[in-house]
Amino acid sequence: MMQLNHGIFDEASLSVIALDTVHEIGRLAGRSLDVRRFRPNVVVRSLRPVPFQEDEWVGGVLSFGEGDDAPAIAVTMRDLRCSMLNLDPDSATPAPEVMKAVVRANQNNAGIYGTVTRIGRLAVGQTILLRAATKKAEG
Repeated sequence: MMQLNHGIFDEASLSVIALDTVHEIGRLAGRSLDVRRFRPNVVVRSLRPVPFQEDEWVGGVLSFGEGDDAPAIAVTMRDLRCSMLNLDPDSATPAPEVMKAVVRANQNNAGIYGTVTRIGRLAVGQTILLRAATKKAEG
C-alpha cells in the first residue's frame, strides 16, 4: 500500500466491462464512446448481447480460458462510476450526458470489479467463463 496526494485511482484490483454496456451507454448519451473512457483492465465481448449483464456476475468467478489452472477473478462488486466518464480520453472535453446515461440506465453502475484469485496470462480472443463462487465449509 502507498499513499499519494494526487491522481485519480480506482479502488479495486481489476475493472471489467462488456462492450455491449459501453455501446448502450453511448446510444443513450447520443454519442460514440471510446472504451478507454471507462478505464477498464479487461474488455469483454459477450455471446449474449445484453447491456449491463456484468451486474449478474457479482458473486461469481470469471475464468480466463478453460481448465482448472486458468487465470481467474472473483467478481466482488458493481463498478459505481465517477465523473471521469464525462471526459474524452484524448481531448478531456467534458460530455456530462455520458454519466447521466449511466445514472438513468443502471443506477450509476457500469462494469464490475474483481479480485485476482488465480494468476496467469490473458490473451485477446480468449474464452471467458462465468462460474458460481465455491463456498468453503465452515467448521
